[in-house]
Amino acid sequence: MSIVVTAATGHLGQLVIDELLQRVPADQVVAVARNAEKAAPIAARGVEVRIADYNDPAALATAFRAGDTVLLISGLEPNRRAQHQSVIDAAKAAGAVRIAYTSVLGGPEADFDLAADHRATEQAILDSGLPYTFLRNGWYHEVYTEQIGVQLEHGVVGSAGDGRIGSASRRDYAAAAAVVLTGEGHEKAAYELNGDTSWTLTEYAAELSKQAGQEVAYNNVSPSAHAEVLVAAGLPEPVAQLFVGVDNAIERGLLAGRGSDLARLIGRPTTPLADAIAVALKK
Repeated sequence: MSIVVTAATGHLGQLVIDELLQRVPADQVVAVARNAEKAAPIAARGVEVRIADYNDPAALATAFRAGDTVLLISGLEPNRRAQHQSVIDAAKAAGAVRIAYTSVLGGPEADFDLAADHRATEQAILDSGLPYTFLRNGWYHEVYTEQIGVQLEHGVVGSAGDGRIGSASRRDYAAAAAVVLTGEGHEKAAYELNGDTSWTLTEYAAELSKQAGQEVAYNNVSPSAHAEVLVAAGLPEPVAQLFVGVDNAIERGLLAGRGSDLARLIGRPTTPLADAIAVALKK
């Protein structure tokens, strides 16, 4: 009976493993990863590593055991709906006792394109009959702070208008996942997870300007112009349209936040945006 974290070498997965190891012994944690070499630092901490790819149902069939609690971290590829189904099927066949899933803020009410696979995955988990916990994560600070180099040179570009973003750090979301995976009373629960304080892209640009010591403007453009900027930056057109759809959701208030579930679960305030900017500027 282990806690199994899929996509364990990804940005979020590594943090979840770290948070789990602060709460339970390493022999209670299993990391599922595609690449053994990349997972070697996790294995060095005493965590069992099982090699499996979301695209390989046969490998996934060996990734879980009876009694496991599974964290399904959402994939990033265009076929992730089918990938998630493969994980769900493998976990159920193995006799997993619960599956937690990193979904999207709002769940079934999130009507933008990027959320469609999350809605479908939630329904697939419900259809599976497995006990579940939905971790409906809001936007991450890092979506913006990892682009600071470009922002300092070209400004912040988006089409979200004055919409507010209730983001939190990846570490905050990872801590919430670890609490749910190691605690009791989370079955059949759907947690709406977001930062304590929401902000606009104009406010983000102002804070970045203050900390960087240079003027950084937020350029609010039309959705079509936004898509053109993203494509020019190297994103495929379909991916660019997904991000434009997110900005439209932000403008409509869908990512502004839905309460204080995240701070309550982790037992502390969520990481302020200003702190995340400060960390990113030091890199």
